[in-house]
Amino acid sequence: MGTPVILCLNSGSSSLKFSAIRFATGVAESLFNGAVEGLGGSSARFWAEKTGSARFEREGLSPGIEAALDAMLGWLSESKLPSPDAVGHRFVHGGPRHFSPERVTPTLLTSLQELVPFAPLHLPAELRAVELLNQRLPGVPQVVCFDTAFHQNLPEVAQRFALPRALFDQGIRRYGFHGISYEYLVQHLGTALGDRAVLAHLGSGASMAAVRNGICVETTMGFGPTGGFMMGTRSGDLDPSILIHLLRANGASVDGLEQLLNRSSGLLGVSGSSADMKVLLAQATESAEAQLAVEMFCYQAAKAVGALTVTLGGLNTLVFAGGVGEHATPVRSAICERLGHLGVELDGRSNDRHEKIISAEGSRVTVHVVETDEDLIIAQHVHRLLS
Repeated sequence: MGTPVILCLNSGSSSLKFSAIRFATGVAESLFNGAVEGLGGSSARFWAEKTGSARFEREGLSPGIEAALDAMLGWLSESKLPSPDAVGHRFVHGGPRHFSPERVTPTLLTSLQELVPFAPLHLPAELRAVELLNQRLPGVPQVVCFDTAFHQNLPEVAQRFALPRALFDQGIRRYGFHGISYEYLVQHLGTALGDRAVLAHLGSGASMAAVRNGICVETTMGFGPTGGFMMGTRSGDLDPSILIHLLRANGASVDGLEQLLNRSSGLLGVSGSSADMKVLLAQATESAEAQLAVEMFCYQAAKAVGALTVTLGGLNTLVFAGGVGEHATPVRSAICERLGHLGVELDGRSNDRHEKIISAEGSRVTVHVVETDEDLIIAQHVHRLLS
């Protein structure tokens, strides 16, 4: 492909994030990045910036994926940026059949359309983005990369839920998510990862993965990205009796439960005010509800590290990534304080300065903070596949 420009897209239920990476002599160069936020609301906001230049912003955009893509492509043209030679997409779910990156074909799109019930909040927007770019950029190859791929080698004891085999055969199993982020962390740290590591991607969506010698052996999210420990607006794991009770006694609907579990729970549900960890940390000194939301998040996250350590038979390395993991000093501190019995000892000054290694010199477990880069992994897969 020579020195291709690869456009990387992350289409979600409420946003479209994008960036472009150019490969020249094997080196990845970031050209620009941006997002359209507020999709599905009353109006959307567009922002974009060329690497090293001022940010461009535009308010009042029509809140649909078609307007979002047109705004992005229009900004590319107005900014005299090179047209993409290929497009790479992050797809949340690959289901039981799709793990490796794949070039988009009509057959693949038909197969992915069948997976919409696996991730109804994400896959429709992702598929629509592919279809629209087929029209807007005819002849430009597109590749999809699956967030579930990193977890494809989970042993059956970790994949299976305690349900009849027939449901497992229908695809009801643990898939795991944030896999593209975890793939970057493994690549970035290399041998520094050690042979027994827990990777924590903490953001508005949050999960962890237990990695032995670079291979995922367990993860917190399950069939969908609602499971695991609590997140910004997602509940995490629940006693299934709660859902049965809500359906029977409260007359809840399936759509109502989906709204509750994915958009009204987690940090937002407990605090009653915000899903943003930065906001809650600022409110915690005056709001008992905000303080409880933060404490619950840290408690559940630490509990997840402990459980994953059991699956690894010990712990050498703990890695924080994602918006909360990379920036929320008090959250990292509160999680690590609960893990002293596992050999985690934090260096307070290093943690306050967001250094790359924040564990104390004598800590048996090395604690890293890494700025994850999913787009780089997507671009690498696209470049490799099309070359």
